[in-house]
Amino acid sequence: MASALGARDLFKLVRNGIDVKTVHANVRKPFRYLLCGDPSLVAQLRVLLLSGHDDDSVPLDAAACLETIAASAPLVTDPRDVRAVVFLGRPGDLNGAIFDGLATLRVPIFALTVDEQAEPSGPGTHPAPGIHAEYVVHAISKEALHGRFFVHLVDASKGVEIAVGRRLPVLRETVAAKLTRDAANNALKVALASALVDHIPVVGLVLGAFASAGDMVAITGIQMMLLLHIEAAYGRDPDVQRMWQLLPVIGGGFGWRTLARELAGFVPVAGVAIKGAIAYAGTIVVGEGVTFFLEHGKHMSKADALKSYERTKGEAMRFARDLITKFRKRES
Repeated sequence: MASALGARDLFKLVRNGIDVKTVHANVRKPFRYLLCGDPSLVAQLRVLLLSGHDDDSVPLDAAACLETIAASAPLVTDPRDVRAVVFLGRPGDLNGAIFDGLATLRVPIFALTVDEQAEPSGPGTHPAPGIHAEYVVHAISKEALHGRFFVHLVDASKGVEIAVGRRLPVLRETVAAKLTRDAANNALKVALASALVDHIPVVGLVLGAFASAGDMVAITGIQMMLLLHIEAAYGRDPDVQRMWQLLPVIGGGFGWRTLARELAGFVPVAGVAIKGAIAYAGTIVVGEGVTFFLEHGKHMSKADALKSYERTKGEAMRFARDLITKFRKRES
């Protein structure tokens, strides 16, 4: 019954229309990265970030996102759109760099040192606004920067991720991963809230059925918007009709959520964690599945999808159990 209700709600969501206007607005959001330091390295990074557009052409709005400045005295016409500064140098260049002028922009400063002999390194999170942190890489290449540097650069671009992916194709996979994590966290919150309602005796008795139906609609809506967001980041205009091609990516989600609800009924408090974990893992599979489809032009195999699901379910279970442990300690 739950899966049938979920299917009807999915059709209703599609029929009534997803919030395509918001997706279009996210695509058009302005942003800029400021590049400075070694001119040769700046040129290499600029070429890399602008690579990957159709027909090897570079749209004007993409080129305008990268602005070369002088680190000592940055001249920025409008600092409001600036999301990050990247200072590029060779070994030792960072020692003589002065970032006083850049610090006034109040954005993270990524000090990217290219050293063929050193081990790649970088901080655990992106730099705080106005603060610089060093990232050491072997070369200016997608493979060398795909780790912490790309991840932290996208993390520092909160709110404009879709526009970043649209204009800078080399960052699309990283953008899709962040959009997927964010959507999965939202799905986890919805599932945990719904499961907790189910386990509060009086409230659960009154609202339990509504919450069970409501969380399915909400989580499915989150997953469908995730599909549109990732497609938009990959340069495709939002098209609800085209989403039918991607429904096999979502399909298993109804079964996972039904299983989660049944488990929650048999295992009272632990079921809350299980339900949240399945909502989280199912959303991760959706995001990774559509990213794989856009990268390779075919759907992820069932075996690969299962591996992704089991991996992320384990991660979410640990998070949800920690949350339940904290809740129990607070109650006691």
